[in-house]
Amino acid sequence: MTLLARLLLGCCLVAPLPSLAWAELPVGTMAPAFSANAAQGGTDLTFTLSKALEKGPVVVYFYPKSFTSVCTEEAHLFAEAMAEFETLGASVIGVSTDTIETQREFSRMACRDKFPVAADPKGDVVKAYNVLVRRDSGSILASRTSYVITPDGRVASALTARDAESHIQSALASVKAWKASQVR
Repeated sequence: MTLLARLLLGCCLVAPLPSLAWAELPVGTMAPAFSANAAQGGTDLTFTLSKALEKGPVVVYFYPKSFTSVCTEEAHLFAEAMAEFETLGASVIGVSTDTIETQREFSRMACRDKFPVAADPKGDVVKAYNVLVRRDSGSILASRTSYVITPDGRVASALTARDAESHIQSALASVKAWKASQVR
């Protein structure tokens, strides 16, 4: 193999490493506590994870950008599933690096007033949950990652996937498993 071929092969193998090095929070670990400006139904609120956990498990789902196709589809699917989550005693919060102004509209239009979405423009929550993606332009986004956090503050499940539907299915399965474990 020539030197040039080796260099090209090395570049192809090394280029994906930054994305492979990233990892979501491990199941069983304590979820980082956070409070964030959020909106539900176009109305501002402060979402505090510890307060939400007092009522039951919380699905914390991160998504890259409000009003993009897959992010909007994911919000619609979570909105459609909210009755089932609520029956299981769970709540849902979406988080992106968008501004609160964007989240007000997204909470009405995409989330259909069913659950809050938090604004994390500086990426503090995104970083704490190991879902930060830096773009070449220097801007930051969240990866599409969903967590189920149990009332004791532990990560029950974590999923990173590009599609929308698997996040709702995975979160519902995790909440159902947690609920079943509570009946004794």
